[in-house]
Amino acid sequence: MPNTPPLPAPILQALDRADASWRPVLLRGLAAMAAADPAYLPALAEDQYLPTELRLFAAFQLPLEQVRYVLVGEGPYPRAESATGVCFMDGAVKGLWSDEQGGGLSKPVNKATSLRNFMKMLLVADGQLTADNTAGAALAAVAAQSRHAPGATQTLAEIQHKLTAHGFLLLNASLVFRPHVAPAKDAKAWLPFFETVIAALQPSRPTLVLWGKIAEQLNRLPVVQALPQIVAEHPYNLSFIGNRDMHALFGPLRLLRA
Repeated sequence: MPNTPPLPAPILQALDRADASWRPVLLRGLAAMAAADPAYLPALAEDQYLPTELRLFAAFQLPLEQVRYVLVGEGPYPRAESATGVCFMDGAVKGLWSDEQGGGLSKPVNKATSLRNFMKMLLVADGQLTADNTAGAALAAVAAQSRHAPGATQTLAEIQHKLTAHGFLLLNASLVFRPHVAPAKDAKAWLPFFETVIAALQPSRPTLVLWGKIAEQLNRLPVVQALPQIVAEHPYNLSFIGNRDMHALFGPLRLLRA
């Protein structure tokens, strides 16, 4: 494209983390970003942002032809150890269950409000808890059983693996977090990229799962409007635990069981 600067080397290098099937699509998406705002990517490459370690496109490890769902969150976690480049997968969280007597979810899960609510939603969807009783003794009983049940999911990495196996592409509306830039501003800059990604998925018609207000920005794009969608509040809202659309989606996947 004339008058469009070449893509910065650090951005191009990050493409190596993506599956090869995605590379032509991601390059077109980055070119679309550069055409819309030639200064954005060069400035980003010179800036400090999360995720680190060239994980900008880590979500695209799932081959393009295997995508059945696209789950879109807001943006990377604002902590280096947590931001993995994969939507909602907190790198600082390992085990899901507390090892303490009478404990429920592990301390790292409990500290991450959205993940805590997501876990409780899964337990309600799976019939292990009721929506009006997701804490205290009820949760402790589930945790005690889950720690020792054959095949029960023990780590967040296992949940990520199972979601990927079910065809979930786990994306954020903004692929970067910078403390000095409003998340909505970065998300807007990535819209041309998302338009390209979603257009590439059009033939297989995956279902979009949109969480939170920033993710809803995607609905500005006609290619997004043309795909089936499930829209929910962000999981940091307590109401997410009882969201029946989420129960219907995640319940059959049995993410917490063998």
